[in-house]
Amino acid sequence: MVRSLQRWLSDYLAERRLCKSRLVTKDGHCNIEYGNIKYQNHLAYVLDLWTTIVEIRWRFILILYVASFSMSWFIFGLIWYWIARDNGDLKWQNPPNGHMPCVDNVYGMTSAFLFSLETQTTIGYGVRVITPLCPGAVALIIIQSIIGGLISCFWCGVVMTKIALPKKRAKTINFSESAVICPKNGTLCLQIRVANLRKTLMIGSQIYGKLLRTTITPEGEAIILDQVNIDFMVESGKDNLFFVCPLTLYHVIDKSSPFFVMAMDTLHQQDFELVVFLDATAESTSSSCQVRTSYIPQEIMWGYKFQSIISRRKDGRYHVDFSNFSKVMPVPTAHCGYCFHNEKGHHHYSRNWTETPGFEVIDINELDHVTKM
Repeated sequence: MVRSLQRWLSDYLAERRLCKSRLVTKDGHCNIEYGNIKYQNHLAYVLDLWTTIVEIRWRFILILYVASFSMSWFIFGLIWYWIARDNGDLKWQNPPNGHMPCVDNVYGMTSAFLFSLETQTTIGYGVRVITPLCPGAVALIIIQSIIGGLISCFWCGVVMTKIALPKKRAKTINFSESAVICPKNGTLCLQIRVANLRKTLMIGSQIYGKLLRTTITPEGEAIILDQVNIDFMVESGKDNLFFVCPLTLYHVIDKSSPFFVMAMDTLHQQDFELVVFLDATAESTSSSCQVRTSYIPQEIMWGYKFQSIISRRKDGRYHVDFSNFSKVMPVPTAHCGYCFHNEKGHHHYSRNWTETPGFEVIDINELDHVTKM
């Protein structure tokens, strides 16, 4: 029991360390902090108030919603109280018999607040009603009605915008938990799998990747988060993805690929992060969205391929088995890119490495059957 608890704790801490070391988490959030921002730059968030409010969490939206209405009711309640006080309508002012108030039955702060609330929410006055004897009161009720309508419209727009945010649609786009490296169509490829969980299509889908790593220039300068383009391909004759079922996308590991110099036994010792992006437009809402995920070396499996998940039933319907979405199976694979291309003098050997059984060297030909994304 104690050993299992210790093992679980060590695995949890290791997972936490990996999450902290990522720039992009598996669910697409960027793990970065900004420091030493000048005070003037913070004012930009206030000037861009709409974007700031739309991007904050729902709990703060609820707090600001309640606070905005409560403060407006209270402020206008104070103004109604001042009008009643200026006209001598309050109880402690002992108005004479036959006195005509600006607002009937507003004789204290509480009744002034209730009148303000009833005016702005248009729920009916009951016994509190404005009289035509005070021009200032008539002007104030017009102003409060307009401001109350603007506040309601503003928060209605905020709620609708947050509900319709494209990133909510991105929650139904899934990437495989790991990437694999294996032969495909006579080439050595890095493969990932992506699926659209909704039946509505994603229009104009395009996928690409960025390899993030620290590099040293010939001048000795260290470039942190140096970005290298990673192109992914599909076996289709169209420019965009036909995203009707889960797709397996692949990057060809040739001499121009940064994975070409890596080997099976040295891959997990590398320090890089592969960030994958999917840009598309939702068919139902016509809103653009971007889905992101990342893979670190420990999540790239050399010598494996994804299991098949699409089958066809007897009635002609296609069936997708998502239980095998991230499952892999071992396949004979070259030890490194140099081995696959059969280039002499560049093989990456190690003391504990053994030849992959059943591997046969295949020459690379020009890829005419794939479409570059």
